[in-house]
Amino acid sequence: MNFNVFFSKKKKRVFFGGVCCILLMTGGPASAQLRDYLNLPDHDSKPYYLGIGFLYNNSHLQVSAHPKFLQNDSVLSVNSLNNGGFGVSGMFTFRVARHVEFRVAFPEFIFSSNSIAYHVTYPPDGETTIATKNIPSLLLGFPAQVKFLSDRINNFRVYVLGGFNYRYDLASNSSARKAENLVKLTQSDMSVEAGVGFQFFFPVFILAPELKVSEGIKNIHSRDPNLQYSNVIDKLKSRMIIFSLIFEG
Repeated sequence: MNFNVFFSKKKKRVFFGGVCCILLMTGGPASAQLRDYLNLPDHDSKPYYLGIGFLYNNSHLQVSAHPKFLQNDSVLSVNSLNNGGFGVSGMFTFRVARHVEFRVAFPEFIFSSNSIAYHVTYPPDGETTIATKNIPSLLLGFPAQVKFLSDRINNFRVYVLGGFNYRYDLASNSSARKAENLVKLTQSDMSVEAGVGFQFFFPVFILAPELKVSEGIKNIHSRDPNLQYSNVIDKLKSRMIIFSLIFEG
């Protein structure tokens, strides 16, 4: 029997066994260190989580002229202006699958304003002036959205979303009686929404900046053929760009 060969094989076995033990001993702390490096490591195992969002919006009305506009001698043009506003919203997010979540927001309050500028001529001298009609709104929204999430990269993640939003205007002027100079809007609106967001994981919360576009699909103009500033407009549809800072836990 060749003892040199035997002891050589034995030394190799002891060597590889020692290497395996070292890897096993160091692998556990390495995994623990990686887990310690992640903020909120158990967040993805939650069936649901809550949040609050602070919103800034830029709103705009899409104007469709009525056929009467061409017959009108006093109103030369109608243009919608951009207006800013702010809001706050509660967030309830439910996990559907690893990369899919369903989110509803309630309550969502948005303080907004819409403005319409008219170029108007006044007889008999035909002087042209610009008349601006401001339409303030306090919107109570009920958005429902589906979020598609990327894999988490350390403490960062990106997502896209899409959904619908039903809004009710608590400050609607559609029932105003003395409305000679008003443009009246209906109380309810429906819009489709799409956007993108980023999640930054901190030790005790998640910060998610989000940019979203909301496109109205319903005519919100309450047209009155007896009003100068209303009868030249056929349809008004809402359009809103919303930037949100969302804090989740």
